[in-house]
Amino acid sequence: MTAAVVTDTADPRVLEKLRALDACAVSDALDSLGLPGAVTGIAPMWAAPGVTVGRVRTVKAVPVGGDGPSTHIASPLVAVAGAGDVVVVDNDGRTDVSCWGGLLAEAATVRGVAGVVVDGACRDVQECEQLGLPLFARAAVPVSARGRIVQRAMDVPVSVGGVTVESGDWLIADRNGLAFIPNGRLDDVLAAGLRIVERERLMGEAVRAGRSVVDVMHDSQFTAARFQEPTS
Repeated sequence: MTAAVVTDTADPRVLEKLRALDACAVSDALDSLGLPGAVTGIAPMWAAPGVTVGRVRTVKAVPVGGDGPSTHIASPLVAVAGAGDVVVVDNDGRTDVSCWGGLLAEAATVRGVAGVVVDGACRDVQECEQLGLPLFARAAVPVSARGRIVQRAMDVPVSVGGVTVESGDWLIADRNGLAFIPNGRLDDVLAAGLRIVERERLMGEAVRAGRSVVDVMHDSQFTAARFQEPTS
């Protein structure tokens, strides 16, 4: 696998646009475009406020003893992470051993990391909460990674909940769950997501004005909602 070329910091303009959405709107946008991206089974480990958005940086974890180079999970990536990055660790969904903990969280916070996603288990949840570092995983366990799993590679394509994710892609996550946006389809997903948000706003107005929710929820209603981004 070839490592991605990643610049120093996530584009703040992209982060601002993503913050206007939520995981549900992005999931719906991906559906409308026929794209995968929404992941099930991974949940927030503590109730971080608002939405977590950022540019993906990937880590692949493997059991100790495999062929090839290995190092302590995520430490080389965290050491060079940029502000607005999201660390995404692929541990094949294992929940019997942690691959994220308190010291990594401390270092990630210093680097300005926006959040962490683990397809597997984590630990030291309370430390992440104290640091204000959003953390999403399949489970929390006290079992250390040392002597059990190691990092095989970083900034390579990984699989998270069956979705292929690459460094340079984008994440949006909240209490509903999380969704990944392929970097090459970012503009399409943002446009579709903003239309969905506007459509739902109009639907809410209609319900509050007294229209029947049966009528409002009908597929033939509110199909032409459009969102025009400001020019300045």
